[in-house]
Amino acid sequence: MGVRIEVDPKVLRWAINRARRWTKDERKLKNYDEWLKGKRKPTLKQLESLARSAKIPFGYLFLDNPPKEDLPIPLFRTGKGETREASPGLLEVVRTAQRRQLWMREYRVEMGYSPLEFVGSASIRDDPKAIAEDIRRALGLEKMWAKEFKSWEEAYRYLRQRVEDTGIMVSISSIVNNNTRWKLSIEEFRGFVLVDEYAPLVFINANDFKAAQIFTLAHELAHIWLGESAAFDLRELQPSGDDLEIACDKIAAEFLVPSETLKKDWEDLRQLDDPFDELAKAYKVSQIVVARRALDLKLITPGEFHSFYEAYLSKVRKKEDRGGGDFYLRQVMELGKSFSVAVVSTVISGRILYREAYELTGLYGTKFDRFVEFLKREGML
Repeated sequence: MGVRIEVDPKVLRWAINRARRWTKDERKLKNYDEWLKGKRKPTLKQLESLARSAKIPFGYLFLDNPPKEDLPIPLFRTGKGETREASPGLLEVVRTAQRRQLWMREYRVEMGYSPLEFVGSASIRDDPKAIAEDIRRALGLEKMWAKEFKSWEEAYRYLRQRVEDTGIMVSISSIVNNNTRWKLSIEEFRGFVLVDEYAPLVFINANDFKAAQIFTLAHELAHIWLGESAAFDLRELQPSGDDLEIACDKIAAEFLVPSETLKKDWEDLRQLDDPFDELAKAYKVSQIVVARRALDLKLITPGEFHSFYEAYLSKVRKKEDRGGGDFYLRQVMELGKSFSVAVVSTVISGRILYREAYELTGLYGTKFDRFVEFLKREGML
């Protein structure tokens, strides 16, 4: 039997709370309960296992107090301002995204890619209309680009693809690193952006309603053009009071629904029973995004928008399905197509070991092999 080791109870409880989200091993869970109740102390080997399960450095277990883990980017909360405090879930996905972004940056530099000129090319003092037009130009989109699609869902899928094709990494997930028991909180954040001149990355919380995700993506594009990393909750699609967030909000709104055309169309359609439905069909965005834009332009009151928002969410809550789907398609969504292809191509060519590919993707052994086959079958490789 190994030597039993004393660990500060506060640190032990903190580490165990983290580990519980990851482990399904009933033996470990029983040990945790015994340690917390003081019935038994862990061995060195058990502490090493705990550190792996909690995904923390081993040395953290010997601190006098749990480490203060601040988010490396600001988190803007509607009505609450800016903070660096975050849940373990948000911290974990941001750190994972940073590791993948760093790898992608090094990969692109090594492959001779040029820096993306649009990153940080604008200022909050610039005209939002001009920035929105520059974003469309970089993505190869016309002003009313979405009208050619049958639905806003098709337009959203196309926009994501254009964003990826431009060199921006797009990650979409509802859970933390494939752990289906650890869901991301939509109350905490809808998305975040990690700005980099070679590999900018946007993350969208897939627990959000699909109807609102296109606005999050547009907001994130604005962050990239302004060169500022951040996370945000965009409660009711409203920004915080920070100047940066207000600027990003204006750019996103102008990118999706140009003010000049909406004002004209509103005069023609405002008397209809459901003008938002007609406008959504015309602009190929969801009704909720059109309503949000109408609020921006003072075509409706805040009270009218709030009432519509709550009614709309109640309706779509019954329709949208966030579960199921092909496992490997979800992996492409979470990792991003460009990142997935880069990692798999690199490991196939022998430039990195499979161990590194496993760690980068979170897919191990046969799951990774099947992921490779999926990419080939879908014509991505």
